[in-house]
Amino acid sequence: MRTNFKFIFVLIAVIFTSNLTSVQAFQNSNDKFVVVLDAGHGGKDPGKPSKAGYKEKDIALKIVLAVGKALEKNKDIKVVYTRKKDVFVDLFVRGRIANKANADLFISVHCNAHTSQAYGAETYVLGVHRNQTNFNVAKAENEVIFLEENHEKNYEGFDPSSPESAIGLTLMQEEFLDQSIQLAKNIQDNFTYKLKRKNRGVKQAGFIVLHQTVMPSVLVETGFITNTREGKYLNSKKGQTELAASIEKAVLKYKSVLEQNVGEELFEEAENNIASNNTEASEPELIYKDVIFKVQIAASSRKLMPKSYNFKGLENISREQVNKLYKYFYGNTSNYNEAKRLQEKAEQKGYSGCFIVAYKDGNRINLSDLEKQQ
Repeated sequence: MRTNFKFIFVLIAVIFTSNLTSVQAFQNSNDKFVVVLDAGHGGKDPGKPSKAGYKEKDIALKIVLAVGKALEKNKDIKVVYTRKKDVFVDLFVRGRIANKANADLFISVHCNAHTSQAYGAETYVLGVHRNQTNFNVAKAENEVIFLEENHEKNYEGFDPSSPESAIGLTLMQEEFLDQSIQLAKNIQDNFTYKLKRKNRGVKQAGFIVLHQTVMPSVLVETGFITNTREGKYLNSKKGQTELAASIEKAVLKYKSVLEQNVGEELFEEAENNIASNNTEASEPELIYKDVIFKVQIAASSRKLMPKSYNFKGLENISREQVNKLYKYFYGNTSNYNEAKRLQEKAEQKGYSGCFIVAYKDGNRINLSDLEKQQ
């Protein structure tokens, strides 16, 4: 336990220095949208075992190369690979490659495995394990560090078998969580609705390879290599081509959302469930002391002046920078009913994806927490 706390302490120090570095990097942002593609495993690390003889490291690489080939057709996208052939790459090196490239996205591709005939695709973002299954998936991927030289030094105090070790991993990626989940959802939607694959959902777990990066990052488990039918699909040219196309289109949708100033929030329905019905004129005004409500109408990689002419005539626009992403808000009020009216007005102007956010003492809070104050 003492070792685990030591790891978390070291990690916090790393986060601090990484944030300083990332600020400087963002000031020299790339002209192109940079996507780092990471084919899981490789070389002496074959990945998940399969009785049929399929190799995860080979499948992951073929999918990644296909994704990259498709994305490279876009002149404004730069693709960086952590590996393009069958070689072993340390997990911390994969993150270093992404950070050095000042990437906008990091995508790690893998195959899942189980002793049963489980099947389906799932995409992970970095977070605390929600259940034992998520922990076991992350544990299996993280144990690759034991194949690395000097892993004791590079991952000081980290134990893949310890849930406590994973707690510290979530700190660095927390500020990118919304964007990571958005990309993960895009990927899962394409797998589910276009390829008709079983949707195992967007999940959180403590993957080391994700914690090493300082940008929105996801780990894709494309399917179960141990399932008789799905393993065959994963190992086929058809399967690899289809999965790669789904990931590519998910990236393009994510990029389009940023560039078109369309505000999206995966949790907007959950956060806005305080008042899902329209406010009646006779309802009492809900005033929250020390709380400020705003309506987020857009999120973009472009820095725009918060003027009405940039936002379809809406006044009282504010801007907040979160690393490379600029978020734009409409209004500023402590009256929740007024915030809903502002949201309706923004929707009428064409911001159909807008949603209400709340701040207390300058910090973002969940709207659901305000129910407790009533």
